[in-house]
Amino acid sequence: MSEFDYDLFTIGAGSGGVRASRIAASHGARVAVAEEFRVGGTCVIRGCVPKKMLVYGAHFAEDLEDAKHFGWDIPEAKFDWLKLRDNVLGDVDRLNGLYTQTLSNNKVEIFHERAVITGPHEITLSSGEKKTARVILIATGARPQVPSCPGHELGITSNEAFHLDAIPKRMLIAGAGYIANEFAGIFHEFGAKVTLINRSDQLLRGYDEQLRDRLLQISIAKGIDFRFNADFRGIEQNADGSLTVSMTNHDPIEVDCVMFATGRVPNVEGLGLENVGVAVDDKNAILVDQYSKTSVDHIYAVGDVTNRVQLTPVAIREGQAFADTVFGGKPATVDYGCIPSAVFSHPPIGAVGLTEAQARQQYGEVEIYTSDFRPMKNVVAHRNERSLYKMICEAGTGRVLGLHMIGPEAPEIIQAAAIAVKAGLTKADFDATVAVHPTMSEELVLMK
Repeated sequence: MSEFDYDLFTIGAGSGGVRASRIAASHGARVAVAEEFRVGGTCVIRGCVPKKMLVYGAHFAEDLEDAKHFGWDIPEAKFDWLKLRDNVLGDVDRLNGLYTQTLSNNKVEIFHERAVITGPHEITLSSGEKKTARVILIATGARPQVPSCPGHELGITSNEAFHLDAIPKRMLIAGAGYIANEFAGIFHEFGAKVTLINRSDQLLRGYDEQLRDRLLQISIAKGIDFRFNADFRGIEQNADGSLTVSMTNHDPIEVDCVMFATGRVPNVEGLGLENVGVAVDDKNAILVDQYSKTSVDHIYAVGDVTNRVQLTPVAIREGQAFADTVFGGKPATVDYGCIPSAVFSHPPIGAVGLTEAQARQQYGEVEIYTSDFRPMKNVVAHRNERSLYKMICEAGTGRVLGLHMIGPEAPEIIQAAAIAVKAGLTKADFDATVAVHPTMSEELVLMK
Protein backbone atom coordinates (compact mmCIF):
# COMPACT_ATOMS: atom_id res chain seq x y z
CA MET A 1 0.00 0.00 0.00
CA SER A 2 1.26 3.51 -0.89
CA GLU A 3 2.53 5.75 1.88
CA PHE A 4 0.52 8.62 0.32
CA ASP A 5 -3.21 9.12 -0.20
CA TYR A 6 -2.63 10.16 -3.81
CA ASP A 7 0.07 10.07 -6.44
CA LEU A 8 -0.90 13.61 -7.48
CA PHE A 9 -2.78 16.35 -5.70
CA THR A 10 -3.57 19.35 -7.91
CA ILE A 11 -4.47 22.71 -6.38
CA GLY A 12 -6.63 24.58 -8.89
CA ALA A 13 -9.00 23.22 -11.52
CA GLY A 14 -8.45 25.64 -14.38
CA SER A 15 -7.34 24.67 -17.87
CA GLY A 16 -3.82 23.64 -16.83
CA GLY A 17 -4.84 21.81 -13.67
CA VAL A 18 -7.66 19.91 -15.34
CA ARG A 19 -5.49 18.76 -18.24
CA ALA A 20 -2.63 17.72 -15.96
CA SER A 21 -4.96 15.81 -13.64
CA ARG A 22 -6.80 14.05 -16.44
CA ILE A 23 -3.64 12.97 -18.25
CA ALA A 24 -1.93 11.87 -15.02
CA ALA A 25 -4.96 9.73 -14.21
CA SER A 26 -4.86 8.22 -17.70
CA HIS A 27 -1.28 7.16 -16.95
CA GLY A 28 -2.56 5.26 -13.92
CA ALA A 29 -1.96 7.85 -11.19
CA ARG A 30 -4.34 8.28 -8.25
CA VAL A 31 -5.32 11.93 -8.56
CA ALA A 32 -7.25 14.49 -6.54
CA VAL A 33 -8.04 18.14 -7.32
CA ALA A 34 -9.03 20.96 -4.99
CA GLU A 35 -10.88 23.98 -6.41
CA GLU A 36 -12.26 26.68 -4.13
CA PHE A 37 -14.40 28.38 -6.79
CA ARG A 38 -15.65 26.56 -9.90
CA VAL A 39 -14.10 23.90 -12.09
CA GLY A 40 -12.95 25.43 -15.39
CA GLY A 41 -10.79 28.28 -14.16
CA THR A 42 -10.44 31.83 -15.45
CA CYS A 43 -10.82 31.02 -19.15
CA VAL A 44 -14.05 29.07 -18.88
CA ILE A 45 -15.73 30.78 -15.93
CA ARG A 46 -14.73 34.46 -16.07
CA GLY A 47 -12.37 34.95 -18.98
CA CYS A 48 -11.90 34.18 -22.63
CA VAL A 49 -14.96 31.98 -23.19
CA PRO A 50 -17.71 34.25 -21.79
CA LYS A 51 -15.83 37.28 -23.13
CA LYS A 52 -15.85 35.84 -26.66
CA MET A 53 -19.61 35.33 -26.32
CA LEU A 54 -19.96 39.02 -25.46
CA VAL A 55 -17.78 39.83 -28.48
CA TYR A 56 -20.19 37.88 -30.68
CA GLY A 57 -23.10 39.80 -29.18
CA ALA A 58 -21.36 43.12 -29.72
CA HIS A 59 -20.70 42.40 -33.41
CA PHE A 60 -24.45 42.42 -34.11
CA ALA A 61 -24.55 46.17 -33.43
CA GLU A 62 -22.61 46.88 -36.62
CA ASP A 63 -23.86 43.83 -38.53
CA LEU A 64 -27.48 44.92 -38.16
CA GLU A 65 -26.58 48.39 -39.40
CA ASP A 66 -24.56 47.01 -42.31
CA ALA A 67 -27.35 44.59 -43.27
CA LYS A 68 -29.44 47.52 -44.54
CA HIS A 69 -26.89 48.07 -47.30
CA PHE A 70 -27.31 44.44 -48.33
CA GLY A 71 -31.03 44.83 -48.87
CA TRP A 72 -32.36 43.83 -45.47
CA ASP A 73 -35.18 45.97 -44.08
CA ILE A 74 -34.64 45.64 -40.35
CA PRO A 75 -36.98 47.40 -37.90
CA GLU A 76 -35.41 49.34 -35.06
CA ALA A 77 -33.28 46.83 -33.16
CA LYS A 78 -33.29 46.81 -29.37
CA PHE A 79 -30.56 45.27 -27.25
CA ASP A 80 -31.38 43.34 -24.07
CA TRP A 81 -28.22 43.11 -21.95
CA LEU A 82 -29.80 40.94 -19.27
CA LYS A 83 -30.84 38.34 -21.84
CA LEU A 84 -27.33 38.12 -23.27
CA ARG A 85 -25.74 38.16 -19.81
CA ASP A 86 -27.92 35.36 -18.52
CA ASN A 87 -27.49 33.26 -21.66
CA VAL A 88 -23.72 33.62 -21.38
CA LEU A 89 -23.72 32.74 -17.68
CA GLY A 90 -25.97 29.78 -18.47
CA ASP A 91 -23.43 28.45 -20.93
CA VAL A 92 -20.68 28.97 -18.34
CA ASP A 93 -22.71 26.72 -16.03
CA ARG A 94 -22.88 24.10 -18.79
CA LEU A 95 -19.12 24.21 -19.34
CA ASN A 96 -18.48 24.05 -15.60
CA GLY A 97 -20.52 20.85 -15.54
CA LEU A 98 -18.64 19.38 -18.50
CA TYR A 99 -15.23 20.08 -16.96
CA THR A 100 -16.39 18.54 -13.68
CA GLN A 101 -17.71 15.52 -15.55
CA THR A 102 -14.42 15.13 -17.43
CA LEU A 103 -12.51 14.87 -14.14
CA SER A 104 -15.04 12.46 -12.66
CA ASN A 105 -15.03 10.29 -15.78
CA ASN A 106 -11.26 10.00 -15.43
CA LYS A 107 -11.62 8.95 -11.78
CA VAL A 108 -10.14 12.20 -10.45
CA GLU A 109 -11.46 13.00 -6.98
CA ILE A 110 -12.67 16.59 -6.63
CA PHE A 111 -12.67 18.65 -3.43
CA HIS A 112 -14.73 21.84 -3.78
CA GLU A 113 -12.76 23.75 -1.19
CA ARG A 114 -9.54 25.65 -0.65
CA ALA A 115 -6.29 23.70 -0.21
CA VAL A 116 -3.09 24.81 1.52
CA ILE A 117 0.28 23.10 1.52
CA THR A 118 1.07 22.45 5.18
CA GLY A 119 3.97 20.01 4.87
CA PRO A 120 6.38 18.55 2.31
CA HIS A 121 3.73 16.13 1.03
CA GLU A 122 0.72 17.36 3.01
CA ILE A 123 -2.30 19.37 1.91
CA THR A 124 -4.88 20.70 4.34
CA LEU A 125 -8.38 21.47 3.05
CA SER A 126 -10.51 24.31 4.38
CA SER A 127 -12.68 21.69 6.11
CA GLY A 128 -9.62 20.78 8.19
CA GLU A 129 -9.16 17.43 6.47
CA LYS A 130 -5.55 16.56 5.64
CA LYS A 131 -4.38 14.71 2.54
CA THR A 132 -0.97 13.49 1.42
CA ALA A 133 0.44 13.18 -2.07
CA ARG A 134 3.67 12.00 -3.64
CA VAL A 135 3.53 14.93 -6.09
CA ILE A 136 1.80 18.28 -5.69
CA LEU A 137 0.86 20.48 -8.65
CA ILE A 138 0.02 24.16 -8.17
CA ALA A 139 -2.30 25.50 -10.88
CA THR A 140 -4.03 28.37 -9.13
CA GLY A 141 -3.81 30.86 -12.01
CA ALA A 142 -3.86 34.63 -11.66
CA ARG A 143 -6.34 37.39 -10.84
CA PRO A 144 -6.91 40.98 -12.01
CA GLN A 145 -4.59 43.53 -10.47
CA VAL A 146 -6.33 46.47 -8.78
CA PRO A 147 -4.46 49.76 -8.26
CA SER A 148 -4.03 50.96 -4.70
CA CYS A 149 -5.41 54.45 -5.38
CA PRO A 150 -8.00 55.98 -3.03
CA GLY A 151 -11.48 54.69 -3.89
CA HIS A 152 -10.22 51.63 -5.78
CA GLU A 153 -12.94 49.57 -4.10
CA LEU A 154 -15.51 51.51 -6.16
CA GLY A 155 -14.22 49.95 -9.39
CA ILE A 156 -14.77 46.54 -10.94
CA THR A 157 -12.55 44.11 -12.85
CA SER A 158 -13.20 41.79 -15.77
CA ASN A 159 -14.48 39.26 -13.20
CA GLU A 160 -17.46 41.45 -12.33
CA ALA A 161 -18.05 42.70 -15.89
CA PHE A 162 -19.98 39.53 -16.71
CA HIS A 163 -22.45 40.11 -13.88
CA LEU A 164 -23.46 43.78 -14.34
CA ASP A 165 -27.16 44.50 -13.92
CA ALA A 166 -27.09 47.08 -16.72
CA ILE A 167 -24.73 48.54 -19.31
CA PRO A 168 -23.23 51.73 -17.82
CA LYS A 169 -23.97 54.89 -19.80
CA ARG A 170 -20.42 56.16 -19.22
CA MET A 171 -17.58 53.74 -18.62
CA LEU A 172 -13.92 54.29 -17.86
CA ILE A 173 -11.52 51.41 -18.48
CA ALA A 174 -8.05 51.60 -16.98
CA GLY A 175 -5.35 49.79 -18.95
CA ALA A 176 -4.29 49.36 -22.54
CA GLY A 177 -3.67 45.63 -22.92
CA TYR A 178 -5.85 43.10 -24.67
CA ILE A 179 -8.46 42.90 -21.87
CA ALA A 180 -8.91 46.69 -21.81
CA ASN A 181 -9.25 46.99 -25.58
CA GLU A 182 -11.57 44.02 -25.86
CA PHE A 183 -13.99 45.31 -23.22
CA ALA A 184 -13.74 48.83 -24.63
CA GLY A 185 -15.02 47.48 -27.94
CA ILE A 186 -17.70 45.34 -26.30
CA PHE A 187 -19.20 48.05 -24.10
CA HIS A 188 -18.95 50.66 -26.84
CA GLU A 189 -21.00 48.47 -29.20
CA PHE A 190 -23.54 47.93 -26.41
CA GLY A 191 -24.07 51.68 -26.19
CA ALA A 192 -21.75 52.86 -23.42
CA LYS A 193 -19.62 55.98 -23.80
CA VAL A 194 -16.18 54.46 -23.24
CA THR A 195 -13.02 56.23 -22.15
CA LEU A 196 -9.81 54.20 -21.94
CA ILE A 197 -6.96 55.59 -19.86
CA ASN A 198 -3.40 54.33 -19.64
CA ARG A 199 -0.36 55.39 -17.68
CA SER A 200 1.93 55.12 -20.75
CA ASP A 201 1.51 56.60 -24.23
CA GLN A 202 0.78 53.38 -26.12
CA LEU A 203 -1.64 50.49 -26.16
CA LEU A 204 -1.14 46.76 -26.69
CA ARG A 205 2.54 46.70 -25.77
CA GLY A 206 4.16 43.69 -27.42
CA TYR A 207 2.10 43.85 -30.61
CA ASP A 208 3.39 45.31 -33.87
CA GLU A 209 3.35 49.10 -33.88
CA GLN A 210 1.51 49.47 -37.18
CA LEU A 211 -1.35 47.28 -35.97
CA ARG A 212 -1.53 49.13 -32.66
CA ASP A 213 -1.74 52.44 -34.50
CA ARG A 214 -4.45 51.09 -36.82
CA LEU A 215 -6.58 49.86 -33.90
CA LEU A 216 -6.22 53.23 -32.17
CA GLN A 217 -7.30 55.10 -35.32
CA ILE A 218 -10.32 52.86 -35.86
CA SER A 219 -11.33 52.95 -32.18
CA ILE A 220 -11.19 56.75 -32.10
CA ALA A 221 -13.25 56.90 -35.31
CA LYS A 222 -15.86 54.66 -33.67
CA GLY A 223 -16.12 57.07 -30.74
CA ILE A 224 -13.94 55.54 -28.02
CA ASP A 225 -11.92 58.16 -26.13
CA PHE A 226 -8.30 57.62 -25.08
CA ARG A 227 -6.29 59.37 -22.39
CA PHE A 228 -2.61 58.50 -22.32
CA ASN A 229 0.04 59.24 -19.69
CA ALA A 230 -2.74 59.13 -17.11
CA ASP A 231 -2.04 57.66 -13.68
CA PHE A 232 -4.91 57.09 -11.27
CA ARG A 233 -5.13 59.56 -8.42
CA GLY A 234 -8.45 58.37 -7.02
CA ILE A 235 -12.14 57.64 -7.39
CA GLU A 236 -14.89 59.42 -5.50
CA GLN A 237 -18.58 58.54 -5.42
CA ASN A 238 -21.02 61.37 -6.01
CA ALA A 239 -24.43 61.86 -4.40
CA ASP A 240 -26.22 60.54 -7.50
CA GLY A 241 -24.11 57.36 -7.51
CA SER A 242 -21.84 58.43 -10.35
CA LEU A 243 -18.06 58.34 -9.96
CA THR A 244 -15.51 61.09 -10.41
CA VAL A 245 -12.09 59.83 -11.46
CA SER A 246 -9.01 62.02 -11.05
CA MET A 247 -5.76 61.30 -12.86
CA THR A 248 -2.44 62.86 -13.74
CA ASN A 249 -2.06 65.11 -16.83
CA HIS A 250 -5.81 65.20 -17.51
CA ASP A 251 -8.95 66.78 -16.09
CA PRO A 252 -11.17 64.64 -13.84
CA ILE A 253 -13.93 62.70 -15.58
CA GLU A 254 -17.38 61.70 -14.36
CA VAL A 255 -18.51 58.18 -15.23
CA ASP A 256 -20.96 55.52 -14.07
CA CYS A 257 -18.52 52.61 -13.90
CA VAL A 258 -14.76 52.15 -13.60
CA MET A 259 -13.20 48.92 -14.77
CA PHE A 260 -9.61 47.98 -13.97
CA ALA A 261 -7.76 46.07 -16.69
CA THR A 262 -4.26 46.84 -15.49
CA GLY A 263 -2.68 43.40 -15.60
CA ARG A 264 -2.94 40.18 -13.64
CA VAL A 265 -1.06 38.85 -10.62
CA PRO A 266 -0.34 35.20 -9.68
CA ASN A 267 -2.54 33.59 -7.03
CA VAL A 268 0.05 32.50 -4.48
CA GLU A 269 -1.11 34.14 -1.25
CA GLY A 270 -2.09 31.75 1.51
CA LEU A 271 -1.03 28.63 -0.41
CA GLY A 272 1.60 27.72 2.18
CA LEU A 273 4.52 28.02 -0.22
CA GLU A 274 6.68 29.33 2.62
CA ASN A 275 5.94 26.15 4.58
CA VAL A 276 7.89 24.04 2.10
CA GLY A 277 10.28 26.56 0.52
CA VAL A 278 8.76 27.02 -2.94
CA ALA A 279 10.59 29.99 -4.49
CA VAL A 280 8.84 32.89 -6.25
CA ASP A 281 10.17 35.80 -8.30
CA ASP A 282 9.86 39.54 -7.63
CA LYS A 283 6.32 39.48 -9.05
CA ASN A 284 5.28 36.56 -6.83
CA ALA A 285 5.18 34.15 -9.76
CA ILE A 286 6.32 30.63 -8.91
CA LEU A 287 9.76 29.87 -10.34
CA VAL A 288 9.93 26.63 -12.35
CA ASP A 289 12.34 24.84 -14.66
CA GLN A 290 11.62 23.63 -18.21
CA TYR A 291 9.68 20.68 -16.80
CA SER A 292 7.53 22.96 -14.57
CA LYS A 293 9.33 21.76 -11.44
CA THR A 294 9.61 24.30 -8.60
CA SER A 295 12.53 24.69 -6.21
CA VAL A 296 11.07 21.67 -4.35
CA ASP A 297 11.62 18.41 -6.22
CA HIS A 298 8.14 16.93 -5.85
CA ILE A 299 6.17 20.19 -6.27
CA TYR A 300 5.34 21.51 -9.73
CA ALA A 301 3.42 24.50 -11.10
CA VAL A 302 1.77 25.26 -14.45
CA GLY A 303 -0.25 28.06 -15.99
CA ASP A 304 -0.59 31.71 -15.07
CA VAL A 305 0.71 31.20 -11.54
CA THR A 306 4.16 30.79 -13.15
CA ASN A 307 3.74 33.89 -15.35
CA ARG A 308 5.55 32.40 -18.32
CA VAL A 309 3.01 32.99 -21.09
CA GLN A 310 -0.46 33.76 -19.75
CA LEU A 311 -2.55 31.99 -22.38
CA THR A 312 -4.98 29.13 -21.87
CA PRO A 313 -3.56 26.88 -24.64
CA VAL A 314 -0.10 27.32 -23.10
CA ALA A 315 -1.35 26.28 -19.65
CA ILE A 316 -2.96 23.21 -21.24
CA ARG A 317 0.30 22.23 -22.94
CA GLU A 318 2.21 22.77 -19.70
CA GLY A 319 -0.24 20.53 -17.87
CA GLN A 320 0.04 17.86 -20.56
CA ALA A 321 3.85 18.00 -20.59
CA PHE A 322 3.98 17.80 -16.78
CA ALA A 323 1.73 14.73 -16.65
CA ASP A 324 3.56 12.94 -19.47
CA THR A 325 6.93 13.70 -17.85
CA VAL A 326 6.14 12.78 -14.26
CA PHE A 327 3.57 10.01 -14.69
CA GLY A 328 3.83 8.87 -18.32
CA GLY A 329 7.54 8.21 -18.58
CA LYS A 330 7.70 10.52 -21.59
CA PRO A 331 9.75 13.62 -20.68
CA ALA A 332 8.25 16.60 -22.49
CA THR A 333 8.71 20.36 -22.51
CA VAL A 334 6.73 23.21 -24.04
CA ASP A 335 8.10 25.19 -26.97
CA TYR A 336 7.36 28.84 -26.21
CA GLY A 337 8.59 30.08 -29.57
CA CYS A 338 6.19 31.37 -32.20
CA ILE A 339 3.00 31.25 -30.12
CA PRO A 340 0.02 32.77 -32.00
CA SER A 341 -2.23 35.19 -30.13
CA ALA A 342 -5.32 37.27 -30.72
CA VAL A 343 -6.97 40.42 -29.44
CA PHE A 344 -10.75 40.26 -29.82
CA SER A 345 -11.05 43.99 -30.28
CA HIS A 346 -13.29 45.70 -32.86
CA PRO A 347 -11.81 44.85 -35.35
CA PRO A 348 -9.73 41.96 -33.97
CA ILE A 349 -6.00 41.37 -34.21
CA GLY A 350 -4.12 38.16 -34.93
CA ALA A 351 -0.37 37.80 -34.55
CA VAL A 352 2.37 35.20 -34.57
CA GLY A 353 6.15 35.48 -34.44
CA LEU A 354 8.29 38.61 -34.23
CA THR A 355 7.12 42.18 -34.62
CA GLU A 356 9.02 44.41 -37.02
CA ALA A 357 10.93 46.04 -34.15
CA GLN A 358 11.84 42.67 -32.61
CA ALA A 359 12.94 41.28 -35.97
CA ARG A 360 15.16 44.28 -36.74
CA GLN A 361 16.74 43.99 -33.30
CA GLN A 362 17.47 40.28 -33.72
CA TYR A 363 18.23 40.03 -37.43
CA GLY A 364 19.24 43.54 -38.48
CA GLU A 365 18.04 43.65 -42.07
CA VAL A 366 14.52 42.39 -42.71
CA GLU A 367 11.99 42.55 -45.53
CA ILE A 368 8.51 43.91 -44.85
CA TYR A 369 5.44 43.04 -46.94
CA THR A 370 2.02 44.55 -46.35
CA SER A 371 -1.51 44.59 -47.67
CA ASP A 372 -3.66 47.55 -46.67
CA PHE A 373 -7.19 47.02 -47.98
CA ARG A 374 -10.87 47.58 -47.35
CA PRO A 375 -12.74 44.27 -46.97
CA MET A 376 -15.41 43.74 -49.64
CA LYS A 377 -18.17 43.68 -47.04
CA ASN A 378 -17.09 47.09 -45.73
CA VAL A 379 -17.20 48.54 -49.25
CA VAL A 380 -20.85 47.56 -49.78
CA ALA A 381 -21.73 48.60 -46.22
CA HIS A 382 -20.17 52.06 -46.76
CA ARG A 383 -17.86 51.38 -43.83
CA ASN A 384 -14.42 52.97 -44.24
CA GLU A 385 -12.49 50.64 -41.93
CA ARG A 386 -9.38 49.24 -43.55
CA SER A 387 -7.64 45.99 -42.71
CA LEU A 388 -3.87 45.63 -42.53
CA TYR A 389 -1.85 42.45 -43.04
CA LYS A 390 1.90 42.53 -42.43
CA MET A 391 4.61 39.94 -43.03
CA ILE A 392 8.16 40.25 -41.67
CA CYS A 393 10.80 38.15 -43.42
CA GLU A 394 14.49 37.46 -42.93
CA ALA A 395 16.51 39.25 -45.59
CA GLY A 396 18.12 36.91 -48.10
CA THR A 397 16.30 33.70 -47.11
CA GLY A 398 12.76 35.10 -47.13
CA ARG A 399 11.89 33.04 -44.05
CA VAL A 400 8.77 34.43 -42.43
CA LEU A 401 9.66 35.71 -38.95
CA GLY A 402 6.32 37.27 -38.09
CA LEU A 403 2.81 37.66 -39.39
CA HIS A 404 0.41 40.30 -38.06
CA MET A 405 -3.09 41.27 -39.10
CA ILE A 406 -5.98 43.47 -38.03
CA GLY A 407 -9.35 43.02 -39.65
CA PRO A 408 -12.50 40.88 -39.59
CA GLU A 409 -11.85 37.26 -38.58
CA ALA A 410 -8.12 37.88 -38.12
CA PRO A 411 -7.90 35.41 -35.18
CA GLU A 412 -9.51 32.67 -37.30
CA ILE A 413 -7.09 33.30 -40.17
CA ILE A 414 -3.93 33.55 -38.04
CA GLN A 415 -4.36 30.04 -36.62
CA ALA A 416 -3.79 28.38 -39.99
CA ALA A 417 -1.13 30.87 -41.05
CA ALA A 418 0.74 30.30 -37.77
CA ILE A 419 1.46 26.73 -38.86
CA ALA A 420 3.40 28.05 -41.84
CA VAL A 421 5.35 30.51 -39.70
CA LYS A 422 6.10 27.84 -37.09
CA ALA A 423 7.31 25.52 -39.85
CA GLY A 424 9.80 28.12 -41.09
CA LEU A 425 8.24 28.62 -44.51
CA THR A 426 9.29 31.50 -46.73
CA LYS A 427 7.62 34.35 -48.57
CA ALA A 428 8.15 32.33 -51.74
CA ASP A 429 6.12 29.48 -50.24
CA PHE A 430 3.26 31.88 -49.59
CA ASP A 431 3.58 33.34 -53.09
CA ALA A 432 3.49 29.87 -54.63
CA THR A 433 0.14 29.14 -52.99
CA VAL A 434 -2.91 29.89 -55.12
CA ALA A 435 -5.29 32.43 -53.59
CA VAL A 436 -8.84 31.62 -52.54
CA HIS A 437 -10.87 34.38 -54.19
CA PRO A 438 -12.71 36.45 -53.12
CA THR A 439 -11.61 36.29 -49.49
CA MET A 440 -9.74 38.47 -47.07
CA SER A 441 -7.27 35.66 -46.35
CA GLU A 442 -6.07 35.67 -49.97
CA GLU A 443 -4.10 38.79 -49.07
CA LEU A 444 -1.69 36.45 -47.23
CA VAL A 445 -0.40 35.18 -50.58
CA LEU A 446 -0.62 38.51 -52.42
CA MET A 447 1.38 40.83 -50.15
CA LYS A 448 3.83 43.19 -51.81
